[in-house]
Amino acid sequence: MHVIHAEVAQTPEQQATGMMFRREMGPNEGMLFFNREAGVRCFWMRNTLLPLSIAFIADDGTVVNTAEMQPQSDESHCSAKPVRFALEMRQGWFAKRGIGAGFKLRGAPFGN
Repeated sequence: MHVIHAEVAQTPEQQATGMMFRREMGPNEGMLFFNREAGVRCFWMRNTLLPLSIAFIADDGTVVNTAEMQPQSDESHCSAKPVRFALEMRQGWFAKRGIGAGFKLRGAPFGN
């Protein structure tokens, strides 16, 4: 079991800022992006100083896909299908734990 301490970004302002300008984060800290409606979600790393990994997550907690993102890049990383959730963690966090497409996350907010 892995305990994640995630800030929740749900307002447009919180989501636009995300992890920008941060210089450090703890080993199990991250940011959960929550949207009321499912859609193809795309993220980039402009003004983000830390390398991050992202998991795009279905409502039931199933990881749809993951991506590795480089600092200060405008390269877009998108969900493979419409989702409401995306979780950013330190780069390599998901891979190190064997978490990829099809893995099911448990706990709030996934109702299990």
